[in-house]
Amino acid sequence: MDLWIIATLVAAFFQTLRFMLQKQLAAAALSASGATFARFVYSAPVLALALGGWLWASGAALPALGPAFWAYAAVGGIAQIGATLCVILIFKSRNFAVGITLKKTEVVQTAILGLVLLGERISAGGTLAILIGFVGVLLLSDPPAGSQPLRARLFSRAIVLGLVSGLLFGVSANTYRAASLEVDSASALMRAAVTLSIVTLMQTAAMALWLRLREPGEIARVARAWRVALWVGLASLAGSLGWFTAFTLQKAAYVNALGQIELVFSLAASVLFFREQVTRRELAGIAVLSLSILLLIFSLPT
Repeated sequence: MDLWIIATLVAAFFQTLRFMLQKQLAAAALSASGATFARFVYSAPVLALALGGWLWASGAALPALGPAFWAYAAVGGIAQIGATLCVILIFKSRNFAVGITLKKTEVVQTAILGLVLLGERISAGGTLAILIGFVGVLLLSDPPAGSQPLRARLFSRAIVLGLVSGLLFGVSANTYRAASLEVDSASALMRAAVTLSIVTLMQTAAMALWLRLREPGEIARVARAWRVALWVGLASLAGSLGWFTAFTLQKAAYVNALGQIELVFSLAASVLFFREQVTRRELAGIAVLSLSILLLIFSLPT
């Protein structure tokens, strides 16, 4: 089995595990911001120590980093913080599998961003995929109460949060890719490790300042929840390294296509771990949205 396939499967598994743990933190102990902060604060030290140990053992110096790297890393880091917050807020109102599926609209939105920002044309297959994805979003929207109009379904809190999280995850993925390409190293794994380590340190500092100013006492609550929060950080670290490794070894289209296995993992977690009821409507929405994402990926030029 090719290494990029193994890396993608590992990344999808650990990403699902991380969101499971964050859902528990948000529901039981921490605010959405606190659960997001836990992801960064408990992985940043491990990443920094691992990178430092690697450089020391190999006798290599930290690769040169130009202004473009810092700009891409900062934008990506802020976008990822916002996206993660949105997903955790979804978990407070919808079940786990639906929250993860709404997040997966990032694939569709990335194609739309490419058209708007870069002038990249969408093929007929891509247009069909977007329309099918729209149907999936309708199915996943909150059922109308009585004569509730269509607009209320489309602009429900869960749908808006899901679409925003997908947009922000699309931004962070593109800027992280750009940042890693700015790292002056021939090793793909070194580029991924340097980018991840620096971005995570930046995110930890930014969220610590935010929590100190806006949510006094939340940092202490994150520290007290270390038994779960530590695993959030470690799962985040493993998942991020998996995605970055896969993207350096294979085209993103194929990695994203295989990465949809996360939807299967999340559905299993929703039913088996959280004991949540998944309705037929939600199952249909997950299936239709997954189909649209796969159609879009396979319609991309190779």
